[in-house]
Order: sequence, then structure tokens, then C-alpha cells
Amino acid sequence: MTTRDETTVPEEHLRYRQHQQNLAAATDTTEPELVATVLRDPDSAMAESAVSAHLDIRAAQLIQLGADRFDQWADAIAEQITAHDFLTRRLHEWTLLKSITLNHSWSPDELRTATDWLQRKAADTITTPDALTLLAEQGRTRRVRNTAAHRLRRTPHSHESAP
Repeated sequence: MTTRDETTVPEEHLRYRQHQQNLAAATDTTEPELVATVLRDPDSAMAESAVSAHLDIRAAQLIQLGADRFDQWADAIAEQITAHDFLTRRLHEWTLLKSITLNHSWSPDELRTATDWLQRKAADTITTPDALTLLAEQGRTRRVRNTAAHRLRRTPHSHESAP
């Protein structure tokens, strides 16, 4: 009887890990081309997963650095992912989250109809009273509505006057 060697890691898992390491080490200049290279991997599902995980990490970091830096990055990455619907949608969602987070113009309808992922992420991270109110009242899931309502009660409103 042959037993499977538990120390053998499937090749696609090794490539995924390598893609993640390479993407994490990329510079602003090399990142877009590296994303394109990863997306040419023969295992398209694994490649998209690696890029998606990277987008989530990178976008969260760049939102903290401000709109200009995020927008430059998003424009460069968007050129590389146009043939990948999921990645394009995820980048769009991060752009919406950036707009809400930085108090830029955003569409209530867009947030109302956003994916469960974006609504959960927004409910967990934003402090914008209008967006939290919308999610507390009209979020897609009970989890989103409850999280947003809880955060709304704990978030000081910008329109309240200081003592």
C-alpha cells in the first residue's frame, strides 16, 4: 500500500507562496508588471487568488497614505487586471472604500448594492456616519447591520460640537 508523503507540497501551493513573496517585495515601479506576470501563471484560479490577496493588503496600506498615492497605484494595477472580472470588481470596491474612508464623494446606491465583502469591510473599518447609518439600516446581512449600528453608536459624529 502506498501512502502519501505528507511533506510533499503541491506545486501550485509553492508557486502561490512564491507569488505572494514576490508581490510583497515589489516596488511601486515593478508591481504592475509583476501582477501581469503572476496572472499569466497556468493555474489561473491560483494566480487570481494570489493577486487578490495582494490587492487586499496593498489597498489597505495605501488608503492610509492618502488618495493620490492610492489612485496612482489603482490606475497602474487596473491596466493589468482588465481581463479579470473578479479582480476588477475588487479594485473598484477598494476605490469606493477609499472614497468613503477619506470623506470623498461616494454613491449611497453603490454602497447599498455592494458585495457582502465590501459591506463587511466597510462596517468594520469606516467611521463616516452617513455610510455607517446606511449600512446599519440597509446592509445586506444582519452581521453588517449589527456591526455598523454598533460602530455608529461608538463613533463620535463630526457634526457634534466640542465642549
